Amino acid sequence: MVFSSVIFLCFFLPAVVLGYHLLPKKARNVWLLIASLGFYACGGPRHLIYLISSIVFNFLIGIALSKLAPKDEGGTHPASQKAVLAGAVIVNIGSLIYFKYTGMILDSISALSSRNIDIPSIILPIGISFYSFQCVSYIIDVYRGEGTAVSDLKGTRHSSNLLDFALYVTFFPQLLQGPIIRYPDVKDALESPVITLEGNVRGIERFIIGLAKKAIIANTLGEVSEKIFAIETGSLSSSVAWLGAVLYTLQIYFDFAGYTDMAIGLGRLFGIPICENFNYPYISKSITEFWRRWHISLSNWFRDYLYIPLGGNRRGNVYVNLLVVFLATGIWHGAAWGFIVWGLWHGLFMLIERALKGKKAPIRLPSAISSLMKWGYTMLAVTLGWVLFRIEDLPASLSYIKVMFGLEKHEYSAFSVRFFLDARLWFFLIIAVIACVPWARILPRYAGERVAALSESNAPLPRIARHAGLIVLLVISFIFIVNTTYSPFIYFQF
Repeated sequence: MVFSSVIFLCFFLPAVVLGYHLLPKKARNVWLLIASLGFYACGGPRHLIYLISSIVFNFLIGIALSKLAPKDEGGTHPASQKAVLAGAVIVNIGSLIYFKYTGMILDSISALSSRNIDIPSIILPIGISFYSFQCVSYIIDVYRGEGTAVSDLKGTRHSSNLLDFALYVTFFPQLLQGPIIRYPDVKDALESPVITLEGNVRGIERFIIGLAKKAIIANTLGEVSEKIFAIETGSLSSSVAWLGAVLYTLQIYFDFAGYTDMAIGLGRLFGIPICENFNYPYISKSITEFWRRWHISLSNWFRDYLYIPLGGNRRGNVYVNLLVVFLATGIWHGAAWGFIVWGLWHGLFMLIERALKGKKAPIRLPSAISSLMKWGYTMLAVTLGWVLFRIEDLPASLSYIKVMFGLEKHEYSAFSVRFFLDARLWFFLIIAVIACVPWARILPRYAGERVAALSESNAPLPRIARHAGLIVLLVISFIFIVNTTYSPFIYFQF
């Protein structure tokens, strides 16, 4: 079940919201947990047992770590606590590796050894990359003593119990595609959610905006992009290859950011805050800035639980630390060499930018031209990276990139760019590009405070106009959902 489906919008979500508000407060978290497990079971009932086992295992590990914690704040961690943490992390990451990478590992061994190895058919549990990382962050935070003490099995309540922890892991708005949230950020909301009319209104608005991003923009661009990437590179022209890459670049942003908007909106309906995950990444002027704006929760997770423990900027070789992080980022995304090279591709640019940081350019350019060149370089690197990400098979992706730059020419091209780039696609392509820019922040700088005051005003006219526009947007989104069969969420595979 996906958010942009008639079943979810017309049946599941209304039933969950209605049941939540009709039930007494003490039963609401139980209702949400049941609904979340049911939501997950719709996509992967065979792996519901694994999800529940992961919840119970990590909750018990949290209790053990809490019991073994040093007696005073300045004390060192006992060896027993370190051993429990190490074992728990190995189990969590080991399970992720088993489900996600067994096939790739055995296939690589088979290719290198020239032996035929039977590769078992392992079905990847949906959302495993996201909820595994949430569980790991939970137990590490308990180990660090960062406000995540747990209750004991006798029911003595400190800051969490099994119900709260299970809901933290399975909360259906962010279970399958994140963002990756941390227990201390939602602990109070899980125990005593604050639900207001204003919060519900803002949540519905955010959900509609996310639904429109997904159903109208991402699906429309993605449908054409899918057709282009399905063409053999031997029949591609350079212009069509570029069009496919640009369309996918926009599709993956509106697909994932749209899901995040819907998740944040749904979280507000139940009084549970979900962190922001995107901040207009396609206005970035460097790859470093891009990763501050793209998939923010994942970037922060790797920073806090891998980069800093490796030494960060202070210990060891910062370039090696960065490269390890981006190698891990690529591996996290999937079991294919294309993902690994994609991660290293971004890591390479991060190393270059860090090495050049603070150095003056040999030629001084006007700030507007300099900014435009930096943006152009960033978007070129990001777009080429998305080709590696999209195709996954490394030789095929490199062949596609060669076609883009005219390095692999063919006498025959199956389609011209005009075949795909009709008036309808032009329209949605322009809308997508416009929507990549934070106009609400930019316009006040040039149009004065009046524009800002109008956009943020709670006066009747602007408020009514905004709500009317959102209703129209919702209706259009429904029309697109009903009339299309193409509606995959790209990050469901992770």
